Amino acid sequence: MKILVIDDEEKIRKVIREYLEVEKYEVDEAENGSIAYNKILNNNYDLLVLDIMMPNMDGYTLLKELKNKIPTIILSARSDEFDKLQGFDLGIDDYLTKPFSPKELIARVKAILNRTYKKEDKYTYKTLELDYLAHTLKIDKKLVNITPKEYDILTYLISNKNIAISREQLLSKIWGYDYFGDDRTIDTHIKMLRNNLGKYRNNIVTVRSLGYKYVEEE
Repeated sequence: MKILVIDDEEKIRKVIREYLEVEKYEVDEAENGSIAYNKILNNNYDLLVLDIMMPNMDGYTLLKELKNKIPTIILSARSDEFDKLQGFDLGIDDYLTKPFSPKELIARVKAILNRTYKKEDKYTYKTLELDYLAHTLKIDKKLVNITPKEYDILTYLISNKNIAISREQLLSKIWGYDYFGDDRTIDTHIKMLRNNLGKYRNNIVTVRSLGYKYVEEE
């Protein structure tokens, strides 16, 4: 897998490169959007790690030029909800704010690459079985009746296993950028989903002041 790290701060690029190379990824660097755009034209990248505020061409402008052709994680000091929603509207896969944990970034990179390039027919955990082709959930071999939105939330959380997902990210990914609902929409659906998961309800963990994550209990 080949990853392009785009950031105008050399120290940040170096740290990200070191962590990615430990995981055996091939890494390339660009210090602004213009350089990145030229590199993308001449290379096949599997994922971008992208800063927003850069000289010559900022991250949002680059995304508009690329038209969502490459999986992307935005890594930015800007933490406003508007910036995050604008990024998701432009087709990014994840948004991480600075200062950041390199280990968390690697976890998010792996989740996106697995979700994008590793196509599996089923997810199985103990007696829980999620069939991606049939769009069904079974527990103890019995079909569980869940709504399409509950199914989408569950599959998205599982595809980002052990990673905290914000409510705004769930709203953007499941309902779409133009949806005018609020956080209570997510909380209500999570409550119903947990009820339907029965003995596996605790696999969906509440992350205080942020959102939720899916974990596999020991």
